[in-house]
Amino acid sequence: MNSKQLAASNAVSFIKSGMTVGLGTGSTAYWAIEMIGEEVKKNAVQIKAIATSKRSEQQARSLGIPIVSFSEIDQIDITIDGADETDEQLNLIKGGGGALLREKIVASNSRQLIIIVDETKLVKNLGKFSLPVETVVFGWEKTFQKLQSLGCIATLRMENDEPYMTDNSNYIIDCAFGVIQTPAALHEKINSIVGVVENGLFINLATKVIAGFDNGELKIFDK
Repeated sequence: MNSKQLAASNAVSFIKSGMTVGLGTGSTAYWAIEMIGEEVKKNAVQIKAIATSKRSEQQARSLGIPIVSFSEIDQIDITIDGADETDEQLNLIKGGGGALLREKIVASNSRQLIIIVDETKLVKNLGKFSLPVETVVFGWEKTFQKLQSLGCIATLRMENDEPYMTDNSNYIIDCAFGVIQTPAALHEKINSIVGVVENGLFINLATKVIAGFDNGELKIFDK
């Protein structure tokens, strides 16, 4: 079991029958969804799930995990998701997988947000990983310029020589700020720009971070 699988396995142990579960997106969340599928199939764990991306939803459906909409539930009990970085206060950078908006909607409607990472994602200060910012397509060039004016090196995310398109039909601009000393303040500045839909700073949302290490060690950080 590699470090990502180790973290995922521990997180899935918190899921009980009757829960509504948020399914994250990315290489670590992939393993959690696989393991949740095993629990549903082999151990008859009865859950409902909301996925944070089309690909996570497809994966879940293929494993027999029942998918529901927000109109069918009151609140999500536990969401298990990955992160590109997490600092010592459990603030996160997310969005490397392109699903940050849906991930934040699901996270903000969850009683618990359990983040699963490998040891490389643990940092003292956020910012080594470029911060993804989801923007509407109309006028994106001006949004791009305003993001640059905050002091970052901005790059429009591309895929197959075309601008990357999110599940919400938006663009992503990746912003390299370097060390982010005040994540909450930067979050507010970015989201005040007209044209920005949401950014990948997750502040005070994670309740637990589970980190797997290559040596087989597991560390759990609680809020």
